Amino acid sequence: MNQKRFLEIGKITNVHGLHGELKVYPWCDDAAFLCSFEELYLDKNGKYPVQVQNARIQQNLIIMKIYGCDTREQAEAMKGKILYMDREDVELEDGCYFIQDLIGLQVLDADTGRVWGVLRDVFQTGANDVYEIWNEEEKKEYLAPAIPDVIIETSLEKGIMKIRPLKGLFEDAD
Repeated sequence: MNQKRFLEIGKITNVHGLHGELKVYPWCDDAAFLCSFEELYLDKNGKYPVQVQNARIQQNLIIMKIYGCDTREQAEAMKGKILYMDREDVELEDGCYFIQDLIGLQVLDADTGRVWGVLRDVFQTGANDVYEIWNEEEKKEYLAPAIPDVIIETSLEKGIMKIRPLKGLFEDAD
């Protein structure tokens, strides 16, 4: 499966103070994850690296200082930019995936082989993620909780996810 090397991790939403600090809205499970990077990128191809001087969590945002951004005016010019991380800078635990890599997986029934559809989106609800599965043929959407009882196998290499819908989860599930 072709994976993107540089993944969106957050968006610069505003400035903080007078000395070039940025307010960043994190697009990851844990804001502390975004704070752990020493280098991020301002483009999806890794051509424009920025060095993170420091980053801290403030409420649901990250206050970030990057080297070379020392004035409010310089920070203002960065508003609205997307920050990217290099997937090679991260070692994920077994069973953890980047959302970007899950989108597009074909979702199959673990027992019958039925094609439920394609994983179209991941909703982060707090308790557990919820996978949105779109069945183009039926023009129907299914929602599946990302819990071990439902998600049986995820294979990025094969481009598939095998699920076992809980009774009543999908109206046609056994």
